[in-house]
Amino acid sequence: MTSTQSQQRFLVVGGGPAGVAAATTAASLDFKVTLIENSVVGGAAHLWDCIPSKTMAATAIRADSIRNAAKFGLVADPGRINPAELAERIQTISRDIGDKLVALLESQEVDILRGFGRFTGPNSAVAETDDGDVPVSFDVALVSTGSGPRVPDWAEVDGERILTTRDAYDLPTIPDHLIVIGSGVTGVEFVHIFESLGSRVTLVVSRQQILPHRDAEVAAVLQEDFLDRGVKLVIGARAIGIEHTGDGVVVVCDDGRRVPGSHALLAIGSVPLTEGLGLDEAGVRTDHGYVPVDEHQRTSIPHIYAAGDCTGQMPLSSVASMQGRKIARHARGLPVKPIDYQKVTQAVFTQPEIASVGLEEVQAAQEGRKVRTTKVPFAANARSVLQGYTRGFVKVISDPATGVVLGGTIVGHRASELIGIIALAVQARVTVSVLVETLMVHPSLSESITDAAE
Repeated sequence: MTSTQSQQRFLVVGGGPAGVAAATTAASLDFKVTLIENSVVGGAAHLWDCIPSKTMAATAIRADSIRNAAKFGLVADPGRINPAELAERIQTISRDIGDKLVALLESQEVDILRGFGRFTGPNSAVAETDDGDVPVSFDVALVSTGSGPRVPDWAEVDGERILTTRDAYDLPTIPDHLIVIGSGVTGVEFVHIFESLGSRVTLVVSRQQILPHRDAEVAAVLQEDFLDRGVKLVIGARAIGIEHTGDGVVVVCDDGRRVPGSHALLAIGSVPLTEGLGLDEAGVRTDHGYVPVDEHQRTSIPHIYAAGDCTGQMPLSSVASMQGRKIARHARGLPVKPIDYQKVTQAVFTQPEIASVGLEEVQAAQEGRKVRTTKVPFAANARSVLQGYTRGFVKVISDPATGVVLGGTIVGHRASELIGIIALAVQARVTVSVLVETLMVHPSLSESITDAAE
């Protein structure tokens, strides 16, 4: 290092969840922190991904409630979506969160440089700002520049008819007939959002089920919901082209099928945003744009770390934030336990929601592990019945010898909140008997967890 420990300089390139968490933690550990961000502090998570999509999902859920009001003895107007007001709400929420993050960073005396960060050597970088280049030297650095939507060479995105997920938040009108290409987490979330907002939706699925990396039983519940909503599924077809027809689009599939619609939305993954960062000049090795790291997030240059989507690890804001905090502590020489990615909680914000943590049945079978699986349907839960959300289940996976909870999956209303109980049980190695003895509120959705444990 080039300076005393108390004066160590910590550079963060990219102010997303990983960057902000690392900067605030590093500042609390007496690093002199500089953060370079070329867009909004909070990153893509707050500008284009997590916060905007979940804001839209919140509106979609309310639209569903109004549409189904008669089931609860209510007479309600079907409701009309005002796209301009929805877009303004998304922007306001994203802006407010960004402003609060900036205030937090400034309160900890983090120096924020607005511009594009580029490394010029293993201990030097430059921030390309509107007022010119600002040189920055550092002892420790973090690359946390995130990712952007993947656009295949057969699609010409125009932001009007042919869209990426980042174009979906400020459309002048709700699409009459949206074709979603990609049936992973992002794809199915947008299917739910736009169908609830009034679009006819067609989902092009390249595999034989939606959510191809999930348990088939889980995917089947969501697929049934989509079909009940009137979503058209084009199964086993890979999109290979999009034709612009002037007032609409046609998605061309590899099996010859042609799917007409008013708009097409690409939700087929992401690519790391590391081009032009000068990583070669810093000596940092990359692999197809991603930055490989070890268990402590160190790159090929030990004092330069990387976190978040640009590493190709779990593309979750919660994971990125945890990585950022651990990086700052590790850089200070404090003891740090590497993240156990088997215990990361994940969620899909559809309706019903899907959430999981720890070991899944499919994984256990692949590894030849003996587990005990118990499942309770929400149709047997009083709160679910009276709220009208009976689709889905709670599944708890445990060790048959010790009773320790190894994992769980919840498909149903508010699954993203309920999964925290099972996540804590997995993290603390709680046994199913402890869950059984835990007195939950009655009636409540959480009772299904103790029922499944029992």
